[in-house]
Amino acid sequence: MADPTPVIDDLCAESEELDLLVAELSPEQWALATPAPGWTVAHQIAHLAWTDHSSLLTVTDQGAFAREVEKALAAPGDFVDNGAEEGARKPPAQLLADWRAGRTALAEALRAAPDGARFPWYGPPMSTASMATARLMETWAHGLDVADALGVARTPTDRLRHIVRLGIRTRDFAFGVQGLPVPFEEFRVELTAPSGELWVYGPEDADDRVTGPALDFCLLVTQRAHRLDLALRTEGPDVDRWLDIAQAFAGPSGAGREPKGGAV
Repeated sequence: MADPTPVIDDLCAESEELDLLVAELSPEQWALATPAPGWTVAHQIAHLAWTDHSSLLTVTDQGAFAREVEKALAAPGDFVDNGAEEGARKPPAQLLADWRAGRTALAEALRAAPDGARFPWYGPPMSTASMATARLMETWAHGLDVADALGVARTPTDRLRHIVRLGIRTRDFAFGVQGLPVPFEEFRVELTAPSGELWVYGPEDADDRVTGPALDFCLLVTQRAHRLDLALRTEGPDVDRWLDIAQAFAGPSGAGREPKGGAV
């Protein structure tokens, strides 16, 4: 089994970077609208806190997690939105404290998890490394929404490699969510990291391939940008279809973002 320590460390670093962005916000800034319809900055942090709590439960008390799933599925409306709404009503100082405590407890629990552990989730069960990767992906993506609301440009880091791998591993899931047949052959993925390093995945002689910046690939699979605004290039019909439906998160596909008229 792969050592989950590097991705847990990167999850903590990603969280700390976002924490610096929100730690000194005014009440008015916490109430700013983000690109997610109906969600403020407070909703974004509340969602991270809610999901960290769910993750902590499944790592430390799977019976309690199962009861929370049953309760969520029985509740009216979207339980994800409900969780964000409940947390966003808290005073900002309390919300911030809860998010900090929850993510710290989760990181400690993931570090203490036994080798080979797998945890039930709202999607397929996850390993320790997969759980940490999913939390990093969400922290990064929702952090982008917060940064957009605040008018801040975040500098990408090579922590994106974890999101790239997750985006590739969830290829078949994305096809399944759309009710489409899963391609039999692997794709070739060649992406340029923020550091300039080339990250390559899949067979070198694959007929279907995608190339471009790793940042753009991560924006695509987290649905934080429209494909038309990204500098990703494809060869082959199957990989071209994949970029239209790719998602690195569990659950139904979202509405995505409208194109802004960037790269073509």
